[in-house]
Amino acid sequence: MTIPVPARPKFQDPQIEMAHGAGGKASRRLVEDLIAPILLNCGEPLGDAAQLGIGGTWIAMTADSFVVSPLRFPGGSIGHLAVNGTVNDLAVSGAKPEALLVTFVIEAGLSSWELEAEIEAIASAASRARVVVVGGDTKVVEHGKADRLYITTAGIGRPLPSMRLAADSVRPGDKILVSGPIGDHGVTILLARGGLDLEADLVSDTRSVFPLVESLAEAAGAGVRWMRDPTRGGVATSLNELARDAQICVVLDEAAIPVRDEVRGACELLGLDPLHIANEGQFIAVVARQYANEALQAVLNTWGGERAAIIGEIREHPAATVLCNTGYGGSRVIDMLVGDPLPRIC
Repeated sequence: MTIPVPARPKFQDPQIEMAHGAGGKASRRLVEDLIAPILLNCGEPLGDAAQLGIGGTWIAMTADSFVVSPLRFPGGSIGHLAVNGTVNDLAVSGAKPEALLVTFVIEAGLSSWELEAEIEAIASAASRARVVVVGGDTKVVEHGKADRLYITTAGIGRPLPSMRLAADSVRPGDKILVSGPIGDHGVTILLARGGLDLEADLVSDTRSVFPLVESLAEAAGAGVRWMRDPTRGGVATSLNELARDAQICVVLDEAAIPVRDEVRGACELLGLDPLHIANEGQFIAVVARQYANEALQAVLNTWGGERAAIIGEIREHPAATVLCNTGYGGSRVIDMLVGDPLPRIC
């Protein structure tokens, strides 16, 4: 009997670099060309959570890892991110977060009070997000092997019956909704590192987006086609993934995109695009045109969604492209994040 030899993955990069973890083009290559071909056989576009049936009951599952530096920053910490990032992956997959597993990888030498502070942060964020921590694991590694503390999580949720989200359901004419200002988290982390001589009253947007998603589902669930929380790689990368998966064109209105002045100023100073900056408490959604007004009002009327906006629409051509109409009457192509401008952000 001859055992077939698996086809060699398409991944051709000779070694793993920091850019492979930044959420942009290199990350996509790593996952789609190396990891997924070996481990997954679904052939479907990858999302933020998986849904599966067990004994007639459907559940949503996700996993995440958090390696932010510094551990604490204005508006949050690695403990807050561990909870909010996980529940948000479930929420934008159309599921109500229910439970979490939390694993700590602790570097020898970390002070016990710092660890206690992050455990308390996890408990506080879980309480606010209305999820329970049901277990986990703890490992301690040698000094210098883990940059003080890493946290990994697994999340379980209950799919919302009113939502059926998929890239292939997106149609020309659909509207693109964002739940609030973009770029707050990435720029806050940058400022917290002291690498930029800029004073700004800015905090991370880390939070659970499920209350906003729940309001959206109640008002326009049948019209919501697709959702993502634009973390690493920002809004630009998430929308490029959609454009490629659905073979459609995303057209953004630059003037409609909510960006705080502090974020815009920092990006201009560093030559960055706010559309590439990470968020930890916002989502983007594609909504059918006839549901767009109800969807926007539902988010605007929910606490934390006061700056939600419709920022663009779906068109048929050019396929697999994201365009942005500028205030000068022209347009520019928005690509995925290339490289690693802000490492260790979540």
